[in-house]
Amino acid sequence: MQSFKYVLIAMLVSSWSFGQEQSYSFTLQEAIDFALENNYSAINADRDVLDARKQKWETIATGLPQISGAVSYQNQLIQQVVQLPGEIAGGEPGTFVEVVFGQPQQVNAAATLKQQLFDGSYIVGVQATKAFLNYSANNKEKTEQEVRKAVVEAYGNVLLAEESVVILEKNKATLEKNLFETTKIYENGLGDEESVDQLQITLSGIENQLKNAIRLKDITHQMLNLVMGIALDAPTKLEENLDNLAQKQIDLNLLESELNIENNVDYKLITNLNEQRYFEWKLAKSRALPTLNAFATYGGLSFGEEFSFFDRDQQWFEFSTVGVDLSIPIFSSFKRSASTQRAKIALEKAKTQLTEAEEQIRLQLENAKSNYTLAIEQYETSKSNLNLAERIENKNQIKYFEGIASSFDLRQAQTQLYTAQNEYLQSMVEVINKKTELEIILNNKS
Repeated sequence: MQSFKYVLIAMLVSSWSFGQEQSYSFTLQEAIDFALENNYSAINADRDVLDARKQKWETIATGLPQISGAVSYQNQLIQQVVQLPGEIAGGEPGTFVEVVFGQPQQVNAAATLKQQLFDGSYIVGVQATKAFLNYSANNKEKTEQEVRKAVVEAYGNVLLAEESVVILEKNKATLEKNLFETTKIYENGLGDEESVDQLQITLSGIENQLKNAIRLKDITHQMLNLVMGIALDAPTKLEENLDNLAQKQIDLNLLESELNIENNVDYKLITNLNEQRYFEWKLAKSRALPTLNAFATYGGLSFGEEFSFFDRDQQWFEFSTVGVDLSIPIFSSFKRSASTQRAKIALEKAKTQLTEAEEQIRLQLENAKSNYTLAIEQYETSKSNLNLAERIENKNQIKYFEGIASSFDLRQAQTQLYTAQNEYLQSMVEVINKKTELEIILNNKS
């Protein structure tokens, strides 16, 4: 009986644990790694690569031996009558004899082997499969970069929302204390009503901002979960601190990095486009070449008055054929020529796009370096400004309760502090995001 109780308790604990929603905890890098495995777009990008491999074999297989079988069954309900000269059957000249050829039921079973001997379009298609595989791989890398960027932005937004809630709660507590003390001073006849109203206005604004920040905190968590391929409401804890993460993302050596254009994913993709246009041009040219195919057929025919084709003693008549098919394009009213010229034009356009893309990428790099530098400078400035704003607000609080400063001065100092706090939080997120954008353009391989 005692052992049964232990088993029952174990079953209850196991059932309770199974019913609990799985929780997650991530550093930024762990979140990126997790998303690359579980993000919906990343999963489909892997499937696209697998699909490209299957498509490659599908193309190759068209030039390999193909075997097909066919079975036909006919039952002539009313057999066709043929008139033959009567002399054949010993009749008078000028007369005819009605004859029915064959038997009403017939089965024809045959297998055919086909082998492509020469087809220019097949050769081009096989060559193009490698380019298509490269495109799929590069497109997968592009998707991974987009996933990484999305995770970094979502991760930073969650930290921003969490820090905002903490700061706003602190600001609210300070304002509530100030309002309480100011109200008591006013009730004792030592202050004015306007001071109470000013603080009440400021407090109401902070309360609204706090409510919104709490809502945004939940939304940003859900957005991060969505990007990572996790259920929206699954508990997710972030291991990073916004300030520490921002400081870790400051890497001035990155600004000195040289661009290897061939590592840039956008450049790889536009190169793939050029390869595609090249093979389309070759394909158009190949249509002017002859095609040669060989075939071999083996089968059997069987006849009967009744359906007895599965009987062991049923007689079958074999037949076999071998041959080749040669198709030679002769004249198409210049249709093939126009198609080839159009493919050549498309190839030249792709080459121009490649040159343009290279210049755009170099410009993007300079812009990304400038944005990253600005983000670092704004971070340092906003951090310094926040310290100054805190000191100014603290001094104005002391002056206000000593009767030296007005409520307007205090509210102005508080508003300046709240602006500095928001700018500081935003500057940290900008450092994180701008570094990621620069790294994506460089895409340096270690």
